Amino acid sequence: MTKNAYAQSGVDVEAGYEVVERIKKHVARTERLGVMGALGGFGGMFDLTTTGVKEPVLISGTDGVGTKLMLAIKYDKHDTIGQDCVAMCVNDIIAAGAEPLYFLDYVATGKNEPAKLEQVVAGVAEGCVQAGAALIGGETAEMPGMYGQDDYDLAGFAVGIAEKSQIIDGSKVKAGDILIGLASSGIHSNGYSLVRHVFANYTGEEELPELDGKKLKEVLLEPTRIYVKSVLPLVKEGLVNGIAHITGGGFIENVPRMFGDHLAAEIEEDKVPVLPIFKALEKYGDIKHQEMFEIFNMGIGLMLAVSPENVGRVKELLDEAAYELGRIVEKTDASVVIK
Repeated sequence: MTKNAYAQSGVDVEAGYEVVERIKKHVARTERLGVMGALGGFGGMFDLTTTGVKEPVLISGTDGVGTKLMLAIKYDKHDTIGQDCVAMCVNDIIAAGAEPLYFLDYVATGKNEPAKLEQVVAGVAEGCVQAGAALIGGETAEMPGMYGQDDYDLAGFAVGIAEKSQIIDGSKVKAGDILIGLASSGIHSNGYSLVRHVFANYTGEEELPELDGKKLKEVLLEPTRIYVKSVLPLVKEGLVNGIAHITGGGFIENVPRMFGDHLAAEIEEDKVPVLPIFKALEKYGDIKHQEMFEIFNMGIGLMLAVSPENVGRVKELLDEAAYELGRIVEKTDASVVIK
């Protein structure tokens, strides 16, 4: 095989080396106590003895960003999509009461463009910083023939740790608990096949009247909010009985995931801080109002079930608006009732 045989097949090994060099400074931003080894090894290492957890339980999550990635490619904006990937993973594990420890990413592309992939990984690093997780490894795969030259895919994997006694598994949620919602930053990373369908004939440069002067593409690529630093202190103080990460399936599918089959969530719609983008989607997509709650987060990215006596302390610890959306009740029919 000649020296240039791999390059002739469409794989640029030198570009791969360049990506590694470019991302080292971004990875360095994410370092935390417990990280062992250096970037570039065959496996990332983390020393659990540094966590001080007495009865450690590891909780993991993996996810991608769905077809939101297609908009990042369409608009040639790649510096925030990595945060989306981290958020989708770490928000899932904080919902189980776990503190994220580390993250690994996987990027597959048709043509390795180091400057573009650096932007992607810079977004991953920013997400890790926000989550307090170390970026300890990953993979960049150049696969011509599998992907188009301008295309790439992104997925991630996070591992967190929890005290066994502090795991949030829905068993503590009871009738009478108050539902507290934390605001989303936008659509987050779910429902984008419908979003792209609604705005298929738009350039992204439009400033729709519903969007308060922002360009459509800016709103559609707003990165997913990361809730770890807001919620972890509540978990450690034992103030939260249940947590629902509002992802694909909206309120209807995700809220019941935080409590047993005998319970239901009763939500007052007028308490939900619906973001302008959801009003625009409902209008321009001619989507049924109730269906919006079955698809999108509607302005609430995370929902907490809290005992009434703990609501005051929860609001005290949260450095943001905490929306009292409703309560947990005994189930009589549907698992989620929006009034």
